[in-house]
Amino acid sequence: MLFSDFKEYLWVTKVIIVFSGLSFLFFGISCLFSNFMVIEFKRYDLEKFRIIVGLLQLLGSVGLFIGLFSKNWAMLASLGLAILMAFGFMVRIKIKDPFILAFPSLFYALLNMILFIILIRFENK
Repeated sequence: MLFSDFKEYLWVTKVIIVFSGLSFLFFGISCLFSNFMVIEFKRYDLEKFRIIVGLLQLLGSVGLFIGLFSKNWAMLASLGLAILMAFGFMVRIKIKDPFILAFPSLFYALLNMILFIILIRFENK
């Protein structure tokens, strides 16, 4: 059974939380302040959502870091980021981006969904 040991679960979740939290801290700041992201959101035809996406990424990052101390925050943040990135992946597919450009959103959607599932699995520990 995957992650049957509670200590293994703690180690794995902390690594994922820190990696994803740092990633979304960077992504959120980039989304809010990068000219490249302004151009990208125009290309997606979603420029009116750039600020909210950046803020959601930052909020998710903060939620993950708080989640190092409170599992409920990590569960909420990881689920929210998984959903946000699943939508990001769908946008990339809709605009017919090559898979290599769509892959990061799929990777982060799956990573955060895995984190959420692990946290649910050990909810009472």
